[in-house]
Amino acid sequence: MNVSFTPVTFIPPARPAPEFTRRLEVVSPFEPNGDQPNAIRELIAGIEAAEKDQVLLGVTGSGKTFTMAKVVEVVQKPTLILAPNKTLAAQLYGEMKSFFPNNAVEYFVSYYDYYQPEAYVPRTDTYIEKDSQINEQIDRMRHSATQALLERNDAIIVASVSCIYGIGSVETYSKMVVKLERGGRIDRDLLVKGLVEQQYRRNDMAFARGCFRVRGENVDLWPSQLEDRAWRISLFGDEVDSIREFDPLTGEITGELEKINIYANSH
Repeated sequence: MNVSFTPVTFIPPARPAPEFTRRLEVVSPFEPNGDQPNAIRELIAGIEAAEKDQVLLGVTGSGKTFTMAKVVEVVQKPTLILAPNKTLAAQLYGEMKSFFPNNAVEYFVSYYDYYQPEAYVPRTDTYIEKDSQINEQIDRMRHSATQALLERNDAIIVASVSCIYGIGSVETYSKMVVKLERGGRIDRDLLVKGLVEQQYRRNDMAFARGCFRVRGENVDLWPSQLEDRAWRISLFGDEVDSIREFDPLTGEITGELEKINIYANSH
């Protein structure tokens, strides 16, 4: 029996148009010198020629990260930087953050501090339960990275191999976004239901990241991607009267917002 297979070309889903646009711009007192200018030109030419693979070689301390930062600045495209481990990813993140202080440099690595897979030891008839511990700070940074990819054209994501594992479809994640703007209309109960569907936890006593609370016509939300800021959505009937940013520890109002996008609390 002859079996034929028709090759299928994978077409990635279209990326939503960014809501925030800004040029990728390197901020540094240094200029490329030595072999760097030639390397930058050749790498850019390779990208423009759609070359699949290019290699930049250099000894430690030769400015390879700075060279790549200048390439990113010229190409002006959202960039994914893959590192083989968390240690190198953290180093690259710090360097890129210093080169692009005005752009969205984000960090995406595995959020497990500890992970023990489920196991069975036949010799001793021992069953070991799965156990893990999640780093809340890294979890927040992962959410910040996915938000930056959807909202901004100047995103630089520094990641470990953790990013090759699927976290769901772009379409599903984007459809779950709740968009609010001052003067818009939404029923309070519908808003609360939407937050629960996005896996935010209602907690009127212990307010924390990933939680929301309801106080009269005010809905306070601590988004998954923010570290030290939360949002207060004030409703007047079914109308969004105001959206304010505040310090969740002191309650001090730190800003007024015209519109917000609420992303899911879990990938």
